[in-house]
Amino acid sequence: MTSTGIRLHAPAPGWNIDADVVVVGSGVAGLTAALRCEAAGLTTVVVTKARLDDGSTRWAQGGIAAALGEGDTPEQHLDDTLVAGAGLCDEEAVRILVTEGPDAVRRLIATGAHFDESEEGGLELTREGGHHRRRIAHAGGDATGAEISRALVEAVRARGMRTVENALVLDLLTDADGRTAGVTLHVMGEGQHDGVGAVHAPAVVLATGGMGQVFSATTNPSVSTGDGVALALRAGAEVSDLEFVQFHPTVLFLGADAEGQQPLVSEAVRGEGAHLVDADGVRFMVGQHELAELAPRDIVAKGIMRRMQEQDAEHMFLDARHFGAAMWEHRFPTILAACRTHGIDPVTEPVPVAPAAHYASGGVRTDSHGRTTVPGLYACGEVACTGVHGANRLASNSLLEGLVYAERIVADIAASRAGDALRARVPAPVEHPERPAHPLLAPEARFAIQRVMTDGAGVLRSAGSLEKAADQLHRLHSEARDALDENGKTAEPGVDTWEATNLLCVARVLVAAARQREETRGCHWRDDHADRDDAKWRRHIVVRLNPDRTLAVHTTDTADFPPTRQHHQEQ
Repeated sequence: MTSTGIRLHAPAPGWNIDADVVVVGSGVAGLTAALRCEAAGLTTVVVTKARLDDGSTRWAQGGIAAALGEGDTPEQHLDDTLVAGAGLCDEEAVRILVTEGPDAVRRLIATGAHFDESEEGGLELTREGGHHRRRIAHAGGDATGAEISRALVEAVRARGMRTVENALVLDLLTDADGRTAGVTLHVMGEGQHDGVGAVHAPAVVLATGGMGQVFSATTNPSVSTGDGVALALRAGAEVSDLEFVQFHPTVLFLGADAEGQQPLVSEAVRGEGAHLVDADGVRFMVGQHELAELAPRDIVAKGIMRRMQEQDAEHMFLDARHFGAAMWEHRFPTILAACRTHGIDPVTEPVPVAPAAHYASGGVRTDSHGRTTVPGLYACGEVACTGVHGANRLASNSLLEGLVYAERIVADIAASRAGDALRARVPAPVEHPERPAHPLLAPEARFAIQRVMTDGAGVLRSAGSLEKAADQLHRLHSEARDALDENGKTAEPGVDTWEATNLLCVARVLVAAARQREETRGCHWRDDHADRDDAKWRRHIVVRLNPDRTLAVHTTDTADFPPTRQHHQEQ
């Protein structure tokens, strides 16, 4: 796969660092990869957009799923994952996840993460949607992500690893042979480095998280603007399954006009016995699925949306008053505090909830070692599409996927470096182009993109809504492109304009894939194609960016993931 030659308009790098590996992102996937690289003797630099503990991981409430409980098995975990993925999971990828997952969790505990324990001294496990067993390990009641982030950040700092914080990654660097040669990045604020620079390295691990900020309301932090997917597309990588955006069913409803990051009400609340009810107190999920409120997330989100449509309501309610104050304070202190901050007391009243964008099940396409279609470029965590999640991620599989596939990436990098002494050298990247190849959008375009995506490509989609969204996104794209082509002008380079441009890139791909998939499957819901169509659509939609900035969209012949074509003569 060759690069598109497209890069963001940015100044040439004014400084550089040499390394064996650069890890972009500091969530569970990125920091696990960095720690394993360091342990393997690889000189590693961690680049992160905010502070080390500011990514999506620390917002994870529910926990991490693994077959750690008595009577549970990887095979049962696999079965639940395949059911949730609605026929599009890569079974080999899932088998890797569930068999390697338990030991990966134990290594995380050995790194310093403290999970809640039962009175008997073992892990206290709970259930979430789609799981038939209690297999969710949690910490601090509902602060699992924060505890995992704390442990990993402390480990990175204790080892004195080199980190570059407040740094937005811009583009992939490649050498004369088209192999990965590092990244360019922009450091915001004071520090050892400032402005645009580069990390030169023969291996780049993308662990940049999700792209929830492409929608108006999301559980994702403000930094989740799809930077990794956009970088990979410009580098010539393929992305897959981007139409499958999981909308978390129970997000605290703060009003129809609420924008930005919204408080999550973890699925674990339902796992402990909370009920979804309408304004009349009726449990509307009973009878819709054998697991009722604990059905897979796409089913629960659709159930909530249908009831909202039937009753012309803006939200439903989550009723957990029967928990009592003591359980709320012990098991869900974070959620309790968030609700009370917004004037709602779950101990005495039902909590208003509605679906909001939560997790990208698709992303940069990888193989079972995290290798993308660009030599030397790896991806793990939410930015990646390993095939584990299929059309709908099973609850609490995301943290586990970050752990397992980060470790597999490092094993592959270490093996490739050991097998070829020439790879020990830091590659020389090709010259940075003088003329920008990609127009930048004005900062206010971000809000226009979010409104377009929420209206046209949200929980409920149709041919009409997606066509309208595609037209509006194309207009934004064309206006910026025409201004650049006609007079060489583009918006001023900066974090706001780079983020808006990345959001437009991933939004265009998402809508293109959603238009192509004329069925309802997993978390992709087409009201004009209400049924699942395995004969035609049990396959993947893969998208590339062409050098002329158009999109190349194709559908695989089967449900199998095609190889990434990196069975690496270059290793």
